[in-house]
Amino acid sequence: MDTPVVLVLTTLPDSDAASVLAQQAIDARLAACVTELGVVKSRYRWEGKVEVADELQLLFKTSLARGDELARFIESNHPYETPEIVAWQADASAAYGQWIIAQTQRPINV
Repeated sequence: MDTPVVLVLTTLPDSDAASVLAQQAIDARLAACVTELGVVKSRYRWEGKVEVADELQLLFKTSLARGDELARFIESNHPYETPEIVAWQADASAAYGQWIIAQTQRPINV
């Protein structure tokens, strides 16, 4: 494990919203892969009241170069007023890490 990558976790209200956000991130080359982790039950305090919601959790894999841009993209395109965006750096295998870097590079137009 020797290639640093960034993992970004978020939750969305439903499968449709998750699919749209994931596809947009892939299309923009902000993430190499987005894994749908499945439905989770979230319990949190919002506007003074405890809420319970079924949400879909997504895990984005991106390069160090795209980590901050991906987080801003999620925040700007997320349907929640205050979306969960949790990011951390991880070490990937050399081959997988290089694949992530390659997939998140934008072509140079000459």
